[in-house]
Amino acid sequence: MTISQSKAQVDEEQTGAWYIYNWGTGFGESRFGAQGDIQYRNWNLGGDLEQLLIRGGVTYSPSAANVKFVLGYGHITSGAFGESDATSGEHRVYQEANLPQKLGNKFFLNHRFRYEQRWVETQDFRTRYRYNLSLTLPLNQNDLSKNAIYLAIYNELFINGQRHIGEGRTVELFDRNRLYGALGYSLRDNLKLQLGYMEQTTDNLNKGQLQVSLHHTF
Repeated sequence: MTISQSKAQVDEEQTGAWYIYNWGTGFGESRFGAQGDIQYRNWNLGGDLEQLLIRGGVTYSPSAANVKFVLGYGHITSGAFGESDATSGEHRVYQEANLPQKLGNKFFLNHRFRYEQRWVETQDFRTRYRYNLSLTLPLNQNDLSKNAIYLAIYNELFINGQRHIGEGRTVELFDRNRLYGALGYSLRDNLKLQLGYMEQTTDNLNKGQLQVSLHHTF
């Protein structure tokens, strides 16, 4: 039996909404820091819980290379589509590497590779691989400092580490893909607001999500 949200269960025509706070900080002059995010995801524009995700991790940026490593933990509460109040839980540990890259004066790229170990309620232990390629392009100046207006685009591919998840159930190797575009504004040098739209595709579901996100470094 394959485990997934089927088209009969989820209204693909109903736009969802994700409200996100991303944060990051350094530990003084050291190479270590911390980062995380809180995401309130809805099947609709608000009130029908899709997921509540709380995630945080320790970061390390070596002096010899332009890369940032992350070791983190996340807790996810997932809700059923529609009137049901049923929820399920997940504990997740992850490791990632971020490789920033600048092309010319204004094109800011980032490659993010993430490996997840997942303990999903009622399922066997699972793993997942993720690759995110993002582009940030300031429109009215050459950097992302205060008053910058910018475009933010990314695509992220998810691949399951195994298909069998217990009790005869399986998932596809292809987990999902997310394609996102947004317009952003730098409220301060360390605080940015983005309004965007994401199309999420699984093996049997294609659903659009509005996204409102705040990006804060301190």
